[in-house]
Amino acid sequence: MNPPEGYTKAGPGEVCHLKRSLCGLKQASRQWHVEFCSKLLDFGFVQSAFDHCLFIKKSDHSYLALLVYVDDVLITGSHDEDIAVVKAYLHKAFTIKDMGSAKYFLGLEIARTASGTYINQRKYIMDILEDTGSPLSSPDRFRRLVGRLLYLNLTRPDIAYGVQQLSQFVNAPCTEHWDAALHLVRYLKGNPSLGLFYSASSSCSLTAYCDADWGACVDTRRSLTGYCVFLGDCLISWKTKKQQTVSRSSAEAEHRSLSMTVYELLWLSYIAADFQRTKHLEIDCHLVRDQFKAGFVLPQKVSSQFQLADMFTKALGPSAFHKLIGYLGLQDVHHVPS
Repeated sequence: MNPPEGYTKAGPGEVCHLKRSLCGLKQASRQWHVEFCSKLLDFGFVQSAFDHCLFIKKSDHSYLALLVYVDDVLITGSHDEDIAVVKAYLHKAFTIKDMGSAKYFLGLEIARTASGTYINQRKYIMDILEDTGSPLSSPDRFRRLVGRLLYLNLTRPDIAYGVQQLSQFVNAPCTEHWDAALHLVRYLKGNPSLGLFYSASSSCSLTAYCDADWGACVDTRRSLTGYCVFLGDCLISWKTKKQQTVSRSSAEAEHRSLSMTVYELLWLSYIAADFQRTKHLEIDCHLVRDQFKAGFVLPQKVSSQFQLADMFTKALGPSAFHKLIGYLGLQDVHHVPS
């Protein structure tokens, strides 16, 4: 076969000799993943048991972390020389295209300063605005929009509750649902540059807020769980999710919400252990009570005006909503000091 576009090793008139063609087959992506992972493991990387896309290589004097999404790779480390060695190894094995310092990755716009890192999805939002300028013509347009909003939630926790509500109607959306989606799009149009800032001087302590809205779904009477987790002052995880079963009391709904939050904290602690940010914890406790007794979580009462998870479980008024956004650490890139 002719060399694929971007492959620079082949000389003029040369072609590729295939032992077996996988292109277009269902197992192609799996075989690529197996091959790529094996090369990383041979080079000394260790695959995280808690996120299989994460590979870690560490020694007494250096540290490398590599994150894989299909054939897109982000790599970081303590020394530029070590990163260059990994790039050379991968280029020899697969012929990679080095894009330099990460500025745009899978729809994420990344900006770095000495004080920290800022990420947003402004271009992604502008693409959404461009594609939603005409009225609803088929359910597919609503589904596509909701799917894009779900991905946008990666850097916009302020739309988590609205997107969760919209995603419930992707099977049979009505005009009212499309209007509600456009209302959310208009909100995004007003602040497309809003994103998250991660301070370089943030502490490594985990703090979480969780809340539940008992019987929030009028059709199933199931409750909503909302939580957000901070590493120091930096927001790193958040979610709005309908609970799987009906809670018979508000206390039961709150306990289910707290349980989901503790599970997230446990997972984050294991990832932090892979990054050498905290001591490793054994995976043997699963209940809130066990984690409380172990000293892993310390539940505290939070008043409504400071309950950050409130915006993940219900629609709030403008003043309360914008006040909580400020606590989440969302900033506009056009107003961040360079």
